[in-house]
Amino acid sequence: MNTYNEEDVIDRLQYPETQREAFGEVVKAYSEQLYWQIRRMVLSHDDANDLLQNTFIKAWSNLNYFRGEAKLSTWLYRIALNESLNFLNKQRAQNQLSIDDAEAVALNKLESDPYFDGDQTQLLFEKAIQTLPEKQRMVFNLKYFQEMKYEEISDILGTSVGALKASYHHAVKKIEEFLSQND
Repeated sequence: MNTYNEEDVIDRLQYPETQREAFGEVVKAYSEQLYWQIRRMVLSHDDANDLLQNTFIKAWSNLNYFRGEAKLSTWLYRIALNESLNFLNKQRAQNQLSIDDAEAVALNKLESDPYFDGDQTQLLFEKAIQTLPEKQRMVFNLKYFQEMKYEEISDILGTSVGALKASYHHAVKKIEEFLSQND
C-alpha cells in the first residue's frame, strides 16, 4: 500500500463504494497516536482500547458531518479527547470521587498497570503529569508527546494559542515542582 494521503482519503470517504476502505486507512494511520493520547488521559490499557474503539465508531457514524474544514486528525483528536473526558467524568461520578481522590486512583492504576514498562524516573514523570488539571494535561500531552504545534492544539481544543501557551507553561512548572519535591 502507498503512503497515507489525507486528501485522497478524504475524497474517498465521500463515496459509499470507497468509504469503508478509506476509513480502514484512517484507522490504520491514526490508531497508535490516538491510543497513546487517550491512554495518557485514562491510564488503563483496557480503558484506552475501549475508548479508541468508541472514537472510531463515533467517527464512522458521524462521517457525513465531516466536511473537511478541519484536518481529519484534528477531528479525530477532538472526538478522542471528548470520549476521554466523558469517561473520566463518568468514572468520577460513579465512584463519587473528589478531584484529589480521582488523582490517587489514577496514580494507583498507573503503578499497578502490567503494561507500564518504564523505570522509576518515567513513573515519577507520569505521576507528575497526572497531578495536572485535565485541560493542562491535555495541552501538555498534545504538545510534549505528540509534538503538535499550538495552532493544531487550538483547532482541537477550541482555545486561543495564547491561552494554550500559558497552560503549557503552567503545566511544565507544575511538573518541574513535582519532580523536584520527589527527588
